[in-house]
Amino acid sequence: MTYSRRKFMLDAARAGAAFVLVPSALTACASGSKQPAPAVAATPAAKEMFFKISLAEWSLNKTLFAGKISNLDFPVIARKEFGIDGVEYVNQFFKDKARDQAYLTELKKRCDDNGVKSVLIMVDGEGGLGDTNAKQRNKAVENHHQWVEAAKFLGCHSIRVNAYGEGTAEAVSAAAVEGLAKLTAYATTLDINVIVENHGGFSSDGNWMSEVIRKVNNPRCGMLPDFGNFCVEREKVAGVDFWASPCAVEYDRYKGVEQFMPYAKAVSAKSNEFDAQGNETKTDYLRMMKIVKDAGYKGYVGIEYEGDKLDEYAGIRATKALLERVGAELS
Repeated sequence: MTYSRRKFMLDAARAGAAFVLVPSALTACASGSKQPAPAVAATPAAKEMFFKISLAEWSLNKTLFAGKISNLDFPVIARKEFGIDGVEYVNQFFKDKARDQAYLTELKKRCDDNGVKSVLIMVDGEGGLGDTNAKQRNKAVENHHQWVEAAKFLGCHSIRVNAYGEGTAEAVSAAAVEGLAKLTAYATTLDINVIVENHGGFSSDGNWMSEVIRKVNNPRCGMLPDFGNFCVEREKVAGVDFWASPCAVEYDRYKGVEQFMPYAKAVSAKSNEFDAQGNETKTDYLRMMKIVKDAGYKGYVGIEYEGDKLDEYAGIRATKALLERVGAELS
């Protein structure tokens, strides 16, 4: 997921070189595919993957922002449209509902009725936990408390936060350690993890971010490695939103994920575009998922489709098919 919070199970096939086409015309909710969906290798039915697949809500952000579906619909869509039983919420889509017990009860009921597990809540817009202004940083910590409580109620294991701050690497590091430590101390009382996503800037520097987590020194504070968010520095382009501007300095994504995996409590499988064989064009999923496996990780890997050449529904299906194919190969 980018800083601004920027998505069917294939029929089981016998082992071999069979291929299937992911449908490009999907549901009425989808935004409309701009290119044919890629061909992907079918997944052998007998192989059990070492990880589980979840769906990050941001994968459907265009459909959500357009009002075609709501946050309450999300768990049902994950299960019925994609056969996915784990969901990762984005707080933007129920921003004023963190302490609305009636709303949260209905959301939990929809999950329970459909056999869906609430995995985590991605929290944005509540302030930077690495803010070098102590007053602002403490306010950010307090702002996150309601999402810790909501996560506990829904049965999540974590909230995902940002270690964002402005200043020197040293100053932001010290602030992030303090902010994360304070929030994690509160979250620990409710058995909730606080996990940081590499989300641009210092947090996308594997050395810097790993050192911050090490200094917090709390088993409840960890990472959510994202396969694609490794832009450390962006170009400043007049008239262009900073977070949408070209990346000037990018950290090696494979090295970064390898550094973050010892602290990982969730993993984000970012996808944007696919080639004709169904492979993601920017990330070697086989290489990346081998790093995940070698770290001993066995939890959820969340689909986060952010592309615009396939509609959201097709993008989610293509990412799921790729994860299944790679998962079968590595299992």
